[in-house]
Amino acid sequence: VYEFEPELVEGLKELDNAILCPHIASATIETRTKMGTIAVSNILAAMRGELPPNCLNPEVYKK
Repeated sequence: VYEFEPELVEGLKELDNAILCPHIASATIETRTKMGTIAVSNILAAMRGELPPNCLNPEVYKK
């Protein structure tokens, strides 16, 4: 997150398959609560020696 957002890449706003929103878009109670719940679930799983549910690279987790 930056104090001033970087400039958009030329043509990005014109794409039909892109949704652009500021960082503030996730600033809802529901979203922040879910983010916390996901973080805690991942931490607890790791502490139990399990693969965290949201692990993005499970192939390196066991190494």
